[in-house]
Amino acid sequence: MTRGGQGLARVACVVRAGAAPLWWLGVCAAGIGLLVPGVTGRRIGVMAGAALFVLAAAVVAYARRGRYAALARGAVRAARQDVLQDRAVTVRTWRRGHRWWLLLAFLAAVGGSFAVPAAGGMLLAGAGVGLWLKAAWLGRRERVGEALLWVRVDWLGAAGGRPAGKAVKAFRSTGVAAGDAAPGGSRRRTAALV
Repeated sequence: MTRGGQGLARVACVVRAGAAPLWWLGVCAAGIGLLVPGVTGRRIGVMAGAALFVLAAAVVAYARRGRYAALARGAVRAARQDVLQDRAVTVRTWRRGHRWWLLLAFLAAVGGSFAVPAAGGMLLAGAGVGLWLKAAWLGRRERVGEALLWVRVDWLGAAGGRPAGKAVKAFRSTGVAAGDAAPGGSRRRTAALV
């Protein structure tokens, strides 16, 4: 790293990193749960799971929005010597750091199916959708403000991978063309060469 520079990870990429694993693990756990009649029966399990899906998606999507908004308002411009982390590195780092939590959540969802079939899996899937919705909300903020939001990698590590955790004191910002991810943390689409 250049002298005086900081490693920066995209906030939206960190938020979005858990969405796909939670979604797919939730879908798999719900599918496995449907094979087990459970204590309540499949119909009640699926109805409870649908309610948990909607609740989890809403709670995760709206949780800590005030903190994100406050950090975004106070974002300072990234220095020239700061190093912008690639999207793939950010996603891989987050998933590697949370793999055991993801595995435990999956096993808990499958185990819960013996009581309420599919409900735990649908809860996990709802959390994944909530993260996608939060990343989309961040993307809209980035487009309106015409600035991408970044967080220092060392602060992110100290906050346990949470971009709005207590250890994170401020966001940094760059222009919308910086980095290899579009606003919202998705892959940047490149125009086809003619």
